[in-house]
Amino acid sequence: MNALVDHLAPPSRTPGTPHLLLVDDDARLRTSFRLLLAQPGREISEAASGEDALVALKAHDFDLVLLDIGLPGVSGLDVLRWVAKHRPQTSVMMVSGQRELEAAVRALRHGAVDFLRKPDDLDFLPERVEQTLLRLNLQRENAAMAARLAQSERLHRFLVESSPDIVYTLDELGRFVYINPRIESLLGYSRNHLLGSHYREIVHEDDAELARYVFAERRSDERASTNVELRLLCNPRAQPGRTRHLVTTVSAMGVYEDALEAGSTAEPAQQQQRRRRFIGSYGVVRDISERKRAEETISFQALHDQLTDLPNRRLFSTHLELALVQAERRGQLVGVMFIDLDRFKLVNDTYGHLQGDGLLRSVAQRLRACVRAGDTVARQGGDEFTVLLPDLVNVDDALPIAQKILAELERPFLIDDREFRATASVGIATYPRDGLTAEQLLRNADIAMYQVKSSGRNGGRMFSAEMNTGYAKRLVLEHDLRDAIAQGQFEAHYQPQVSMRQGRVVGVELLIRWRHPTLGLLLPGQFVALAEETGMICGLSDWVLETACRQLALWHGLGHRHLRMAVNLSPLELARTDIVDRVTAPLLRHALPAGALEVEITENLLLEDGASIVEKFEHLRAQGVRVAIDDFGTRYSSLNYLRRFPVDSLKIDQSFVRDLSPDSAESPIIQAIIGIARGFNLHVVAEGVESEHQLQTLQALGCDEMQGYLLGRPMSAQSLGALLTTPPQLPVPRDG
Repeated sequence: MNALVDHLAPPSRTPGTPHLLLVDDDARLRTSFRLLLAQPGREISEAASGEDALVALKAHDFDLVLLDIGLPGVSGLDVLRWVAKHRPQTSVMMVSGQRELEAAVRALRHGAVDFLRKPDDLDFLPERVEQTLLRLNLQRENAAMAARLAQSERLHRFLVESSPDIVYTLDELGRFVYINPRIESLLGYSRNHLLGSHYREIVHEDDAELARYVFAERRSDERASTNVELRLLCNPRAQPGRTRHLVTTVSAMGVYEDALEAGSTAEPAQQQQRRRRFIGSYGVVRDISERKRAEETISFQALHDQLTDLPNRRLFSTHLELALVQAERRGQLVGVMFIDLDRFKLVNDTYGHLQGDGLLRSVAQRLRACVRAGDTVARQGGDEFTVLLPDLVNVDDALPIAQKILAELERPFLIDDREFRATASVGIATYPRDGLTAEQLLRNADIAMYQVKSSGRNGGRMFSAEMNTGYAKRLVLEHDLRDAIAQGQFEAHYQPQVSMRQGRVVGVELLIRWRHPTLGLLLPGQFVALAEETGMICGLSDWVLETACRQLALWHGLGHRHLRMAVNLSPLELARTDIVDRVTAPLLRHALPAGALEVEITENLLLEDGASIVEKFEHLRAQGVRVAIDDFGTRYSSLNYLRRFPVDSLKIDQSFVRDLSPDSAESPIIQAIIGIARGFNLHVVAEGVESEHQLQTLQALGCDEMQGYLLGRPMSAQSLGALLTTPPQLPVPRDG
């Protein structure tokens, strides 16, 4: 309490000096607010809680209170209600960290003059406060003039004529006998046109009954109509094309005059009975269209995605629930689609969020164009969309729509002069076959979508009961994978890369294995894709990098300093901004020399041709990390990509090596790859060497380093250590 009192201004402050009260439980924010708002001639006080704020408000008059909603103890809304009841002359501006739109609506409805979110809107705080103080000053001046109305009829008319609100007087029949000039600027009617006319001429037909009670108000006490919301018609001839009506609040009271009681005129004046005679009503009309539009905007944002303007998850669920009720009543089918963009995160991370947002907006537009007028397209979040298809005739009617969506997405997107291509995985569930509730339908459509993902993406599939089993297994495996990363259930197996010329192991590739508690030893193909889909690939990659560098450092310490280690990196990893630091950190930690670590990437990553990926490769090579292209020749990359991308090695895919047999001619593809490597001065390694004929053929073609079962299967670190000490027995080269 002492801290509060220290900040309070003295009671006898200078007249006309704005007095502000900052209410926030964060002392640093209060200090920041004070620095932002401090001006000569402006007094600022602080309160750290709702209780302190009420003490200050009871002790002093404040012009403006900047109030946080989420205060401990007495909440900001409690303080706001107290101010509205006991200090109506004090304005309140809510400055809160709460992002729920409902909080803004509640604050405005309880009398707040403005609502700002911290920290997003703090840049606008000084301007908003200045505008509010200016408005308060104007209101105070109007109030001061209103207090002198009884002394000056001229001043009274000036105030009424200059009022920002419509001020009117009706006779006892509801006809206008006075109306101020504001009617012309707000509704477009001339004063002379309305004088003598009935108030019904300017009332919206749907509000006629309510208007009868307001405009014909006879009460003149505290029960009189106050701030009754009505729609008033604009004059269509005054400004063609303007808003048809305005939303207003009307406050009115009855006007009476004293009259002698009938039949008592002969009595002495002091004994004559007087009565009040109703002669009409007096009222004020305030335009609240801007406030209503703000409330409608807030309501729209609460139910729509702000990026795409599509319905959000909440509104979609409401539409789906309603469609299910109607379908049950009418015996109809309802379809639900779950759409997930394939590899969108790679686009977002590579080209930036602005480009990613532009792609999402374009996808949303195409999805809307693919569905019927009564269908609902919604954005669930991220790169996930849902589609509601009511009134289906057959279960399979949703498939043509899915195929139309997939075909539409195949067309390239042009975002800021850059061409993008997007594919999607679409899962479909129908009511009542695949579920009776909204939750069941969305879940089963999601399951069907993941079946498409696991089958290669870019397709659509209807849900079937058999998918539940696979989905349940996937959920269990996902849970087990999280435990495996936390508990370190992985093993590193190493496959040697042998130089024929040197007759020894010159490189090692680390191949991760998962020692599952119940399923046994799992190969990468059984869990790496799941790790990529669920965002756990970072944990796997970090384990692989640390294990590879630690083991390589041990072998270097034993004298095998020529040895290098190769590890595989997911394309998703290379889209991350921290990948360079995460690769080089274990390299530096274990003091490995330049060229000791090699990262292998798939050839299709070259097709991305992203400037950020090239930059990351250059940074990796600058730190002494080698870059190899795995499975080279299996995709459609061109020689131009090799020129642009900073790589060190090419690995001949085992599918080409497998074609080498005594009955076939030498592979022209392998010859071409080796020629390309020589032309670009790149290192080359052949994978999948399993026979002496393959080894000798590759050696004859000029390939020196090889990897495969013939030279060594993936093995433990101990077994490979023995192979380093005792070089492998290599086949004798054939003559010629």
